[in-house]
Amino acid sequence: MSDQIIVTVYGVDNVGIVAKVTATLAELTVNIEDIKQTLMQGHFVMFMLCNISKSQYSFKEIKESLTKCGEEMGMEIWVQKKEIVDNMHKI
Repeated sequence: MSDQIIVTVYGVDNVGIVAKVTATLAELTVNIEDIKQTLMQGHFVMFMLCNISKSQYSFKEIKESLTKCGEEMGMEIWVQKKEIVDNMHKI
Protein backbone atom coordinates (compact mmCIF):
# COMPACT_ATOMS: atom_id res chain seq x y z
CA MET A 1 0.00 0.00 0.00
CA SER A 2 1.31 3.43 -0.96
CA ASP A 3 1.93 6.12 1.64
CA GLN A 4 1.43 8.85 -0.96
CA ILE A 5 -1.57 11.16 -0.99
CA ILE A 6 -2.79 13.85 -3.36
CA VAL A 7 -3.92 17.12 -1.75
CA THR A 8 -5.93 19.55 -3.89
CA VAL A 9 -6.68 23.09 -2.70
CA TYR A 10 -9.17 25.36 -4.48
CA GLY A 11 -10.78 28.71 -3.78
CA VAL A 12 -10.60 32.46 -4.13
CA ASP A 13 -6.99 33.64 -3.99
CA ASN A 14 -5.92 35.21 -0.72
CA VAL A 15 -2.76 35.84 1.29
CA GLY A 16 -1.40 32.95 3.34
CA ILE A 17 -3.03 29.93 1.68
CA VAL A 18 0.23 28.07 1.03
CA ALA A 19 1.56 28.98 4.47
CA LYS A 20 -1.54 27.69 6.28
CA VAL A 21 -1.79 24.42 4.33
CA THR A 22 1.92 23.63 4.55
CA ALA A 23 1.98 24.47 8.29
CA THR A 24 -0.90 22.03 8.81
CA LEU A 25 0.98 19.34 6.88
CA ALA A 26 4.13 19.99 8.94
CA GLU A 27 2.16 19.66 12.19
CA LEU A 28 0.91 16.28 10.93
CA THR A 29 4.47 15.20 9.94
CA VAL A 30 3.45 14.90 6.30
CA ASN A 31 6.22 15.40 3.73
CA ILE A 32 5.52 17.36 0.54
CA GLU A 33 7.20 15.58 -2.38
CA ASP A 34 5.89 17.76 -5.22
CA ILE A 35 3.80 20.91 -5.40
CA LYS A 36 2.19 22.84 -8.24
CA GLN A 37 0.03 25.92 -7.98
CA THR A 38 -1.60 28.38 -10.31
CA LEU A 39 -4.21 31.12 -10.52
CA MET A 40 -7.16 30.46 -12.79
CA GLN A 41 -9.38 33.51 -13.31
CA GLY A 42 -8.79 34.74 -9.75
CA HIS A 43 -9.09 31.29 -8.20
CA PHE A 44 -6.15 29.67 -6.45
CA VAL A 45 -5.48 26.03 -7.35
CA MET A 46 -2.75 23.91 -5.75
CA PHE A 47 -1.89 20.24 -6.13
CA MET A 48 0.50 18.48 -3.78
CA LEU A 49 1.94 14.99 -3.79
CA CYS A 50 2.64 14.14 -0.16
CA ASN A 51 4.01 11.20 1.79
CA ILE A 52 2.39 10.21 5.09
CA SER A 53 4.75 7.34 6.01
CA LYS A 54 6.41 9.27 8.88
CA SER A 55 3.16 10.66 10.27
CA GLN A 56 1.77 9.25 13.49
CA TYR A 57 -1.71 10.20 12.23
CA SER A 58 -4.01 8.01 10.14
CA PHE A 59 -5.08 8.94 6.62
CA LYS A 60 -8.55 9.74 8.01
CA GLU A 61 -7.13 12.10 10.67
CA ILE A 62 -4.93 13.85 8.11
CA LYS A 63 -7.88 14.25 5.74
CA GLU A 64 -10.08 15.66 8.54
CA SER A 65 -7.38 18.14 9.63
CA LEU A 66 -6.84 19.40 6.10
CA THR A 67 -10.59 19.67 5.46
CA LYS A 68 -10.92 21.76 8.63
CA CYS A 69 -7.95 23.91 7.54
CA GLY A 70 -9.73 24.58 4.24
CA GLU A 71 -13.01 25.45 5.96
CA GLU A 72 -11.22 27.96 8.19
CA MET A 73 -9.87 29.72 5.08
CA GLY A 74 -13.05 29.42 3.01
CA MET A 75 -11.26 27.02 0.64
CA GLU A 76 -12.01 23.52 -0.62
CA ILE A 77 -9.37 20.92 0.23
CA TRP A 78 -9.62 17.37 -1.10
CA VAL A 79 -7.35 14.56 0.07
CA GLN A 80 -7.10 11.27 -1.82
CA LYS A 81 -4.82 8.26 -1.68
CA LYS A 82 -2.54 8.36 -4.72
CA GLU A 83 -3.05 4.67 -5.51
CA ILE A 84 -6.81 5.23 -5.84
CA VAL A 85 -6.27 8.18 -8.19
CA ASP A 86 -3.81 6.07 -10.23
CA ASN A 87 -6.28 3.18 -10.46
CA MET A 88 -9.09 5.50 -11.58
CA HIS A 89 -7.01 6.47 -14.61
CA LYS A 90 -6.33 2.87 -15.61
CA ILE A 91 -9.99 2.22 -16.41
